[in-house]
Amino acid sequence: MAEKLAAAEKAIVDELISVQGKPADVGGYYQPDDALGDKAMRPSATLNAILAGI
Repeated sequence: MAEKLAAAEKAIVDELISVQGKPADVGGYYQPDDALGDKAMRPSATLNAILAGI
């Protein structure tokens, strides 16, 4: 896993930086939508794929 993370570091960082500073719709303040919240809190597809392989 460490090797995969090191190899994909630039892609992961680029994905995380690309969403910074933009508003995220989570479907509400008091009762947010789980799917929208997950999407907003885990914006890196590369990182998510590596973590899913654990």
